[in-house]
Amino acid sequence: MPFTHATSTSKAFMRLSMLIAGAGLAAAAWAAEPAPKDTTATNPLGGKAASATPAKATPGQPRQITWEELVPKDWDPAKEFKGMDLSALDDGDPRANELLMKMQEVSNNAPTNPAMNGTEIKIPGFIVPLEEAKGEVTEFLLVPYFGACIHTPPPPANQILHVVPQKGAKFRAMDTVWVTGKLQTLRNDSMMGVSGYHVSAATVTKYTGGSK
Repeated sequence: MPFTHATSTSKAFMRLSMLIAGAGLAAAAWAAEPAPKDTTATNPLGGKAASATPAKATPGQPRQITWEELVPKDWDPAKEFKGMDLSALDDGDPRANELLMKMQEVSNNAPTNPAMNGTEIKIPGFIVPLEEAKGEVTEFLLVPYFGACIHTPPPPANQILHVVPQKGAKFRAMDTVWVTGKLQTLRNDSMMGVSGYHVSAATVTKYTGGSK
């Protein structure tokens, strides 16, 4: 569903709720089954949560990671807004606009996990195309829940991967894929959102469930 105005809830309150969802549980691990079709900002990946223990890498193979591993454990995006009754603010209130700007700043500057830099990874997510050529996506953002950056505000920067595949991939917006390649903590500002990570993707393949 598009991100629209709700009469009983201010945009500031909705934006903070989505920011928290994007940071925390867009970070939930994927279940070993097909990607859910009906995902929401408050339940971004759906299904059951997997173990919080990171998967062990097979020598010579990329390590399958969860979105949660991309977020520093001590980062709390709602810290600066605790104690505020955001639901009491009307959209026309100047304070609501100031809060929205502050929330976007927090989201865009979300810290990355330096321990992940240089890791050969495999991760599932949804495609947000940035560049296309001859019917193939040549540059895209990978996001953890359906609709992010297109029908809803962008997730925090530490939940967006800027992906450049070695060769074009025949996928469309919001297709669900596996991406493998070297992960770098490198920021990029695109028209669809600020990404905190970059992946030079060796492969981009259709998501079929599990780690297969």
